[in-house]
Amino acid sequence: MNIVKKIATSLFVSSMFMQVAIAGVDEDVFQLKKTWEQLKYKTPLNEQEKGFELLLAQSEKVLAKYPGKAEPLVWQGIIEGTFAGVRNGIRGQLAALSLVKDAKQHFEQAIQIDSHGSNGAAYTSLGSLYYQVPPWPIAYGDNEIAREMLSRGLALNPDGIDANYFYGEFLFKRGELNKAIEILKKGMLAAPREGREIADEGRKKEINDLLKKIVDKK
Repeated sequence: MNIVKKIATSLFVSSMFMQVAIAGVDEDVFQLKKTWEQLKYKTPLNEQEKGFELLLAQSEKVLAKYPGKAEPLVWQGIIEGTFAGVRNGIRGQLAALSLVKDAKQHFEQAIQIDSHGSNGAAYTSLGSLYYQVPPWPIAYGDNEIAREMLSRGLALNPDGIDANYFYGEFLFKRGELNKAIEILKKGMLAAPREGREIADEGRKKEINDLLKKIVDKK
């Protein structure tokens, strides 16, 4: 085999390896997404804590399997943040503070690796933490940073259901009701995500519930 053929063969093998690696991370992260949406939208609240504990252990394995990849970091953070929200009891609440701090770090790491990755999900998820967690000295809550992060996420995915939902919820909490209605209605028009039917259905219900709250408040 001459040198040209050797190089061509080497490049082909490298290309095939890269495709397998990408398919692997996409498939593993997709399984995390599917389990997450089953737990969040189809599992009774009193059973979610144990479920998310198991899912977190699985996401840690995926994260270790693909170092330097942004997508596993994003979903590690999403799972940590969601798990924190369902922790019960005093010890659970203390553990929740640790989880939201870890989630923040994972979103920030994902942004450093690929700031445009996951359609801005890292920015949107990070922004949602900033307006939901308590401020210093308990945690790091900050409405100004929340608005900045959410705006960046929305700029990267202007028609996305999650980006519009979280920004709409933030605006609702800040009393900007008319703008919140506009953003939330836009979220309702988001295109369906292939394989994410449960998540889309659940998120649309959350948007509808929030719109009803706004109508009651006005």
